[in-house]
Amino acid sequence: MKISETANKNHEELFPDHKSTLKITDPELVEIFDNFAFDEVIKHGDLDAKTRLMVILGALIGSQTLSEYKVMLKGALNVGVTPIEVKEIVYQSVPYVGIAKAYDFINATNEILESRGVKLPLDGQSTTTPENRHEKGLEVQKSIFGEIIDKMYESSPENQIHIQKYLSANCFGDYYTRTGLDVKTRELLTFCILLALGGCEPQLKGHIVGNLMVGNDKKVLLDAVTQTLPYVGYPRTLNAIACLNEIIPE
Repeated sequence: MKISETANKNHEELFPDHKSTLKITDPELVEIFDNFAFDEVIKHGDLDAKTRLMVILGALIGSQTLSEYKVMLKGALNVGVTPIEVKEIVYQSVPYVGIAKAYDFINATNEILESRGVKLPLDGQSTTTPENRHEKGLEVQKSIFGEIIDKMYESSPENQIHIQKYLSANCFGDYYTRTGLDVKTRELLTFCILLALGGCEPQLKGHIVGNLMVGNDKKVLLDAVTQTLPYVGYPRTLNAIACLNEIIPE
């Protein structure tokens, strides 16, 4: 088996003049993977290159694969994903994977940006204050999920209501209200982070509904699942598709 012309072209677009050591030590694996990920899979669906790389980065954070993240981050920057967009992808992951899992990705992102001459810190993207973060977050929550948010507040036991408030103020008020990425993109990223994280299918189903509400239909979600497949594997992919089919039957 040889690496196809299409796979070579797509790989070169992401990593111009890159010389892979794996081609020397593991040539058969590189041929199999590159032909699959950079030819067969890329042909499927309609995600543009930037969106494809962004959802892959989100999935790599969710799956905790730092080395591959650093490789794909360079590719993402090479096809036009901006430093602010990259930072916002990492920030968007924090309320879903937790700072402990995001920490190394923040540092790796900073190192790669600085190696390319990007001056840090980047321009701030926050739009809320301590006084209005709950109000603004709740507003975004309701714009995505509708009346179910009121029902979640109403049905929450008194000793757990603080978690609902944290979701509104922190997850949505601190993160979803930021500029740099729009809500539609943030929801798609959240879907990919969760599918890669695994073990959180109830939340994945909730964000499938959220994606529908912001205009990401089943085709978009299936395209995203397909593009992340080579990086997260078949079990996570099949779980995500099962959730999709449950929420949006064929």
